[in-house]
Amino acid sequence: MISCSRGDSSRRDVLRILAGGALLAAGVTPSAAGEARIERLIAEARKLETISQRIDFISAALRGTRYRAYTLIGGPRRPEQFVLRDDAFDCVTFCETVLAAARARDLPEFETALREIRYRHGFVNWFERNHYFFEWCQRNVENKTCRWIGMDGAVDIEKTVDSQKGLSRRRFAMRVIPSAVFLAHKAQLETGDIGGFVSRRPNLDYFHAGLVAFAPDRTLLLRHASESRFRVLDERMDRFVAHNRVRYVTLLRPGPQAAAVKKAI
Repeated sequence: MISCSRGDSSRRDVLRILAGGALLAAGVTPSAAGEARIERLIAEARKLETISQRIDFISAALRGTRYRAYTLIGGPRRPEQFVLRDDAFDCVTFCETVLAAARARDLPEFETALREIRYRHGFVNWFERNHYFFEWCQRNVENKTCRWIGMDGAVDIEKTVDSQKGLSRRRFAMRVIPSAVFLAHKAQLETGDIGGFVSRRPNLDYFHAGLVAFAPDRTLLLRHASESRFRVLDERMDRFVAHNRVRYVTLLRPGPQAAAVKKAI
């Protein structure tokens, strides 16, 4: 679970087809406008050589898209529906959508990639959804979508989480990077790296996630779906870290290689 909410939608939050957006859910036809937008971004991004370049291009094109919490549909006693939309994001669905689009050559590949990123083994079921961002990271390393990024000065911590109703209490052993180390080693980062910001709350693993980006002068940026700013935007990383009193960061790099990962204990 991550505190920029992506959990179950209430009755008033049930997603509908919106002009300019896409929603692919079971039995729901997506809007042509949204489908065309995703298809266009995928086609244009395929001209770029690296996944880092494709992530940068697609995520930049989505800046200004509105923030919306509770974008996914399902629950422990409610059928899970596969949701695809590009008109509104929370912090994790923004990262998922960009990553899936950057890995895809067309819309069918995009849908498949998004299922595999969001759910364990791509199986659309509430109990297989990556509710906790540590599990999101762990499983997307295991399926070779991403790999861990380490830095000298990283430390091991443990988190016990129980913030998601319907899931059992869990303990995670996590290798994390102190924020001062992270900011001091921006030369080791690439555009499109995925950052998870560890929560200070004892029962929550992460409070936010976003993408690494750089300004033309190489200022380190966070490109993210911001709940407080109501949209996808670029924000100076040092200011975000300071304002939110970030202690630790986890980093993933999209790509074909995968490294060993610590298991939940």
